[in-house]
Amino acid sequence: MSLAADSPVNSSSSEDFAALLDAELQATSSDGSTDFEGDENEDDLETERIKKRKMDELEIVENSQGTAAHEDREQELDASINEEICPPHPGFLRGMCIRCGQLEEDGSAVAFGYVHKDLRLGTEEIARLRGVDLKKLLRDKKLYLVLDLDHTLLNSTRLADLSSKEEYLKDHTDSLHDVSKGSLFRLDSIHMLTKLRPFVHTFLKELSSMFEMYVYTMGERSYALEMAKLLDPKKVYFSTRVISQADCTQRHQKGLDVVLGAESAVVILDDTEHVWQKHKENMILMERYHFFSSSSRQFGINAESLSELKRDECESEGALATVLKVLKRIHEMFFDPELCANLTSRDVRQVLKTTRQEVLKGCKIVFSRVFPKFEAENNHFWKMAEHLGAICCSEVDPSVTHVIATDTVTEKAHWALQHGKFLVNQQWLEATNYFWKRQPEENFTIKHNKKSIT
Repeated sequence: MSLAADSPVNSSSSEDFAALLDAELQATSSDGSTDFEGDENEDDLETERIKKRKMDELEIVENSQGTAAHEDREQELDASINEEICPPHPGFLRGMCIRCGQLEEDGSAVAFGYVHKDLRLGTEEIARLRGVDLKKLLRDKKLYLVLDLDHTLLNSTRLADLSSKEEYLKDHTDSLHDVSKGSLFRLDSIHMLTKLRPFVHTFLKELSSMFEMYVYTMGERSYALEMAKLLDPKKVYFSTRVISQADCTQRHQKGLDVVLGAESAVVILDDTEHVWQKHKENMILMERYHFFSSSSRQFGINAESLSELKRDECESEGALATVLKVLKRIHEMFFDPELCANLTSRDVRQVLKTTRQEVLKGCKIVFSRVFPKFEAENNHFWKMAEHLGAICCSEVDPSVTHVIATDTVTEKAHWALQHGKFLVNQQWLEATNYFWKRQPEENFTIKHNKKSIT
């Protein structure tokens, strides 16, 4: 494709760039161009006004000095018009401004390689596109959902890493001709075996009416595209919105700077929190999906994997079915008409915070030997409990409802048993955090230890 075909350089408006993305790069909005018509007409008129004024100025000069340098002056005129209609440049394709066609480099422009391999957008254009898209999205009662791949929607392993107990899987793969009917796929082109997480097809289908979805993985682009084909073979969920490691602007970090969605309307679903340092408030942490033994070993899990046990997660009660309910609740709360008449002033991060704090509301927790006392308030578990709405304290008193401990031999654990308080292990808190619902304490009791209390 030529640069002329890639870039609307003959257009008078950067709004044509949005139409370019829709038509050329398969953007999802079939009527998105209507959002830009008003601005486009205004830019056309403004360009004509500028051009007419410049032509008048040129005519005055020529009448007084002659027309020998008419061609040079026309070139100067075009450059002058570009300077007036294009401060600053909205973006670039192969170094050429998508509005005025000038060749120029902007070091602050952000690469959007997943949209087009040569596309870079300026900060003002990114903000403009996000604003336009947000209005349309909210009008359709949708939010943005950024989805991780590995351990969240699926699990993959290299064929060479299969254990002896997993060799049987090679004879039980599903056809790639209709991936909607299968869940285990052999991808010889990349020498991998991929298992889709149970319930994933239903999960994506139900959420597609409430969210505009992105895939965002730290894997390579070739791998990301193969996974997207398995999850969305007809490109109805993600379209071109598949972001990979090469698109990240910061090493070992994911960021919403390469997502064309307003942060106030983005929900992130990922199994790894530390890669979202700047966007933790947007995130829902997923319980990891370890189907293959290589995945379990990667995270130090020594037990047999699901594939070795010839088992799998439960579809109806598994992680995706659980988080689907959470996402539906978040969506419902965000669009609650009683909250605020102006949707654009709402922030999904506040909705996430409010919903999360309801999970352990009314619980008062003391930790015993889970972590050193000196790091209490900065500890991961302490912060997790507070984010879920619990009150944490260092000493027991009658108002304490839970003691979280590693064994039963401590004074605090003994106190909990004597006073009929819940005595649970830290897995109770982790499970509650994953499922956004207080888990039955009886499923996380600590085996009684008869050693002396210390």
